[in-house]
Amino acid sequence: MIALSLAEIATVVGGQTYDIPDPAIMVTGPVVRDSREVAPGSLFVAFVGERVDGHDYAADVVAAGAVAVLASRPVGVPAIVVDDVQAALGALARHVVKRLGATLVALTGSVGKTSSKDLLAQVLRRKAPTVFTPGSLNNEIGLPLTALSATDETRFLVLEMGARGIGHIRYLAELTPPKIGLVLNVGTAHIGEFGGREQIAIAKGELVEALPEDGAAVLNADDPLVRAMASRTKARVILFGEADDADVRAENVRLTGNGQPSFTLHTPSGCSDVTLRLYGEHHVSNALAAAAVAHELGMSVEEIALALSEAGTLSRWRMEVTERPDGVTVVNDAYNANPESMRAALRALAAMGKGRRTWAVLGHMAELGDEGLAEHDAVGRLAVRLNVSKLVAVGGREASWLQLGAYNEGSWGEESVHVSDAQAAIDLLRSELRPGDVVLVKASRSVGLEKVATALLDDAAGSSEGQVSGR
Repeated sequence: MIALSLAEIATVVGGQTYDIPDPAIMVTGPVVRDSREVAPGSLFVAFVGERVDGHDYAADVVAAGAVAVLASRPVGVPAIVVDDVQAALGALARHVVKRLGATLVALTGSVGKTSSKDLLAQVLRRKAPTVFTPGSLNNEIGLPLTALSATDETRFLVLEMGARGIGHIRYLAELTPPKIGLVLNVGTAHIGEFGGREQIAIAKGELVEALPEDGAAVLNADDPLVRAMASRTKARVILFGEADDADVRAENVRLTGNGQPSFTLHTPSGCSDVTLRLYGEHHVSNALAAAAVAHELGMSVEEIALALSEAGTLSRWRMEVTERPDGVTVVNDAYNANPESMRAALRALAAMGKGRRTWAVLGHMAELGDEGLAEHDAVGRLAVRLNVSKLVAVGGREASWLQLGAYNEGSWGEESVHVSDAQAAIDLLRSELRPGDVVLVKASRSVGLEKVATALLDDAAGSSEGQVSGR
């Protein structure tokens, strides 16, 4: 964070100081909510959670080097006490962002936010110091914490914004007003909470409504609901996609033999070829989104293409591809799932598995409301249409809908199976996997299917160690 005195922070957040011997003491380290992340000069933010109360760690964090605690009650060590810790954190982030000399880029969408953000960050880092959202910390706590990690040297601040209802993105944009707003798509993630795609579009469009006149709205030309957001902003509009009228577009899209996308990137200043290190054709749209923002910020098409071609996966459990010594390829995409990302992952599996046996180990997609049965059924049917060798549906009722969809599409028991939990899936795979197979693992985060991928890779590691020790 940029250096601020405790007195200035107290004024910004409207707090009272307690047990602070010198209000001129500066916060020079990070602002953190996890006591394990405290460093000398930190400000520790004490939240009261369902199981843990951050106030209980106040003495420990000060002993570890924290300058003070942002708290909702006195804690016996230097503290700034406020009525609402979350609101105070947001106010501090707003204050710091206004003082930064950085260009703030915010992005949202139903699917692909984190992958697009990671790509964009890796591209912009080629040009200037860049701070970006780690993982998916895109809510009213994670976003200000990310903003506060910027320093005087930061030139680009890339913030992912999530929403579970109308008004959420508007609030986040008020905390950290963006100069550039990127909207990726409007899908069915959290549709049960929103009530329909039109409501999701209203929520996502709050980002472009927050942009200034001298800002830029970067919109997906291939998504009609996103393209229509052009009428909701006073900022200049830049379109990306495969549509002929897109300002930044892809042509000659194809997949390499191992399922990595390759295409020609066209921008207003020229074109250049790109081959991504990521897997699946859906990453073309993510790459175009990153390219459109980077071009707006002054990077050449050659710089952008090179950066995209060298970018990797920064966030865990998102199409992480690992090949075991026996040739089994494990694709861990278990961080989360919705109908759009499920379809994209299955198509990526089909492309990667040409000439090989493919396994789709899938669990339920959460928060689909009344659409749940139809969407799970459709995913099961798609697995059959893509000739996935075996579908393993893991979990309860929703997983049975996956298996039923596959059965009704033409899988009569050989190609699909329903198992109760992750351990049952692990046992099945251990007994039936053969060298050269490709295994995709994907479900909503609550299912915990990353355990399957971890077990498969641990099995391989243990086998390798055994072979070495036996020589």
